[in-house]
Amino acid sequence: MTDNLTERTLSDLAFSLPGSSALFHDYKLDFCCAGQRSLGEAASEQGLDAQRIAAELQSLPPANDQTDWRLTSNDQLIDHILERYHKVHREQLPALIPLAERVEKTHAAHPQCPAGLTAHLKKMQEELEWHMCKEESVLFPWLRQGIPLTHVQGPIGVMRHEHDEHSQSLAALADLTDDLTVPADGCNSWRRLYSGLEELRRDLMQHIHLENNLLFLGANHPA
Repeated sequence: MTDNLTERTLSDLAFSLPGSSALFHDYKLDFCCAGQRSLGEAASEQGLDAQRIAAELQSLPPANDQTDWRLTSNDQLIDHILERYHKVHREQLPALIPLAERVEKTHAAHPQCPAGLTAHLKKMQEELEWHMCKEESVLFPWLRQGIPLTHVQGPIGVMRHEHDEHSQSLAALADLTDDLTVPADGCNSWRRLYSGLEELRRDLMQHIHLENNLLFLGANHPA
């Protein structure tokens, strides 16, 4: 049974097994921008035991109340993305940036101070805002209208490329923060900052996953 799971793609597992996304986060498996790889391939690339991960996936408890976004319409999926991710990202980064600035200033002499984090978050905010605005003003209205995907591959390609850039920004974020590891003597502000950044990271990956591996593939119907 675990052999079958290792042959399935990360994106398929993320959609079909509640809790799998969190497990992939723990193992640092990219299910959003590289979700078309099989679990076996992705694990092998990172020197992980695919059978062990598959066994953990099998033991995940069911979540009957989780929405299967593969069964919804484009309108429903887009509404969810706008409310759950676009709106939330616009709240997350303005709260995290001043907190990062405070930590950098207060702990400038600390050997684990995330120097450059504030500037990086400001750049992420600017890039993400521009990206979301393009989706909201151009691509999403077209998809709501049911325009064939063959006619919007140009904009979709741009969005996918920018998703890759967001993924690279998350990798840089991990480098700046020792993978969001708070030092033993870290203050409460430092802990709140890294907790908020972890939430941002998980949200952004799930956001990209829904677009790359579902909305942009045309798996949903327009209405």
